[in-house]
Amino acid sequence: MDKLGAISMFVATADHGSFSRAAERLGKTPSALTKAVSHLEDDLGVLLFERSTRRTVLTEAGRVYLETARQVLQRLQDVGEEVSQLQYGLHGSLRLTAPLAFGRAFLDEVCVGFLAEYPQIRLRVDLSDDFVDLVESGYDLALREGRSDQPGMIARVVGSNRLALFASPAYLARNPLPVTPETLDQHDWLLYYHAALDRTWWWVERDGQRLSLPRPPTPRLGSDNHDLLMASALAGVGLYHVPLWSAAPYLTDGRLVRLMADYEIDPDAFGPQILAVYPSHRRATGKVLAFIDYLAGFLAERGLA
Repeated sequence: MDKLGAISMFVATADHGSFSRAAERLGKTPSALTKAVSHLEDDLGVLLFERSTRRTVLTEAGRVYLETARQVLQRLQDVGEEVSQLQYGLHGSLRLTAPLAFGRAFLDEVCVGFLAEYPQIRLRVDLSDDFVDLVESGYDLALREGRSDQPGMIARVVGSNRLALFASPAYLARNPLPVTPETLDQHDWLLYYHAALDRTWWWVERDGQRLSLPRPPTPRLGSDNHDLLMASALAGVGLYHVPLWSAAPYLTDGRLVRLMADYEIDPDAFGPQILAVYPSHRRATGKVLAFIDYLAGFLAERGLA
């Protein structure tokens, strides 16, 4: 029996939920897949699937075996690429996921520059604020804010996630009242809604003293979309707490002004760092490390490390 081939057919069947769909995907006959998986079951001495005329479902043993089988196939693919890259340089595909706000803020420039430096690499970048399981989804890398205490993951710090308070010159001209802890309720606010954030208070620190300040109960504009709020801040609608990695270009060109600069704003549940995260059971391949290094260098050059 070609055991590696049988493992590949088993994983494909599990992924597609039937022998016929997996066979179509692999360009083989359903009987070939059924025979290969049956040989694998005989070798292991357990059933991997419960079969019926209506469905093909993994057994408990099948679920346990599937996790390791995926890792074996992925590791073999990674090693094959590494060996090939010894002769031909970095190439192949790299799949990563990141929060939506990273895209316009810096990831678009990072991807363009990275592809120019490594012309043989193909990128697949999916932006989503949903938590993504890297092992199940097949991503090589995730960019995340805050902390990473998820078992089985390696996290490398690539940048900082410091917050600051900003407004546009147009807003400050319209409402010239100085922005201080005592006058916050006399200003218009843009508020980012997220389940992990405290909607009642935000914390700041100044000269070693930690203060809690009330969040505005009725902002001028509230949203769960950072890009929408950033566009509104630039248009002069109100004050906005913005990560420095997002505000930096507009601070440089004068489209935003930093307020209460002597206060350090607690990043709350998002944590103080930008992380590159990848599964610990997979040694980071050259292309993964190259992307992480490029991103860290890009952010460091802009004072965002």
